[in-house]
Amino acid sequence: MTMQTVAGLFNYWIVILLMMMGFYMVISQNNLIKKVIGLNVFQVSVFVFYISMGKLKGATAPVLLDNHELYSNPLPHVLILTAIVVGVSTSALALALTVRIKDTFGTIEEDEIEAIEAEDPGKDETELT
Repeated sequence: MTMQTVAGLFNYWIVILLMMMGFYMVISQNNLIKKVIGLNVFQVSVFVFYISMGKLKGATAPVLLDNHELYSNPLPHVLILTAIVVGVSTSALALALTVRIKDTFGTIEEDEIEAIEAEDPGKDETELT
């Protein structure tokens, strides 16, 4: 691979780096908030991938002009706007659930929550709320 090829694929290297960082954060952390942040980093990598796929070099917005023949596809950008809204909503829900877990168990560390649940296996889930 030549240096020009590697530099030309820079956005894909960024996608791979962000994706692996987010995945690592999700599987290596026991803190629930850090897991949510890892999921958000993973999600941003998907956003970058779709946006980079939708842009063509030398293309313009899909507005009919006489002197342009190459147009970029607007669909990936529209899908990403929708995905950003869904991502923010999902993050808000995850953080709200984390607050409820903190109120119930007194911690947001996954291993401590599992230890608390293992101590009292006969406890009904409705008693935890």
